[in-house]
Order: sequence, then structure tokens, then C-alpha cells
Amino acid sequence: MKVRIICIGKLKEKYWAEAVAEYSKRISGYANIEILELKESKLPANPSPADEAAVLVREGETILGKIKDNSYVIAMEVEGKQLDSVELSKMIQSTFDTKSSTINFIIGGSLGLSDEVKKRADYGLSFSKLTFPHQMARVMLLEQIYRAFKISNGETYHK
Repeated sequence: MKVRIICIGKLKEKYWAEAVAEYSKRISGYANIEILELKESKLPANPSPADEAAVLVREGETILGKIKDNSYVIAMEVEGKQLDSVELSKMIQSTFDTKSSTINFIIGGSLGLSDEVKKRADYGLSFSKLTFPHQMARVMLLEQIYRAFKISNGETYHK
């Protein structure tokens, strides 16, 4: 089993990097974990809608270039389905059991994900209708993946 987090942008704050490292270590007891940080495309100071669309396309092409054809893709998107932790655990376990040995979770940059990435995704997942900084979303995702493994293995974890 392999979990890949493909995300736009690097973590700048030490506390986010430490949280990512901690949850990555915890997850590694259940699955191989890989985090791919892809370069953010730069926007001009006062971007036009065309500038923003071009950034989404460039970032989307970069993301798609990192996804293997036979791997399962979960796009983190506001429009995605909201699951509770038990449902997420069942979905992850089912994917590993029946669909793919690799799950790619995709976190976009400040503008989100391109339509092409959303179309490639096998599943759209949302934590909330709220918008979160992508650094926070990464930590939240890792924590939920760790929680999912604990649940599917019948282990206790705080609530």
C-alpha cells in the first residue's frame, strides 16, 4: 500500500513541517507514504481571470505529470463529497483492497485544482465548504489518513 500526497507549494512555516513529519512517521507504520511538493506558478500582482486560468492549467499539467495511469486519485476539492472519519477509513481500505495499491491525494494551490485534474480524479473529497490554507489542509489530510488506518485496524484513537 502506498499513499502519495501531491501538492502545490512548499511548507514555509516550521510548525506545519513538523506536523507533516509527525503524521508521515505515524502513517509509515501502515503504508508507504510519499509527499510530492510541486512548484507553485507565479501570478502577477493584479492577476486577470486569464492569468488565473493559465496558472490553474500549468499547475494541473504538473500534477497530472506525476500521476501514474493505474493509481487511484482523490482530489481535495470544496465541491467534493464530505465523509466522516469512519467512511473515509472504509473508502481508503476498499480502494486498497479492490482498486489500486496506490492512492494519490491531490491538494491544489491557492487557486484550487484545474478542471483537468478534477476530471482525472476518481473521487472528489471535501473536508468542509470552508476554505483552508493548503498547508493546513495537508496536515488535516495526513491526520485523517492516519486516523483511517487506526480505524480500519481496529485500534483506538482519540476522538
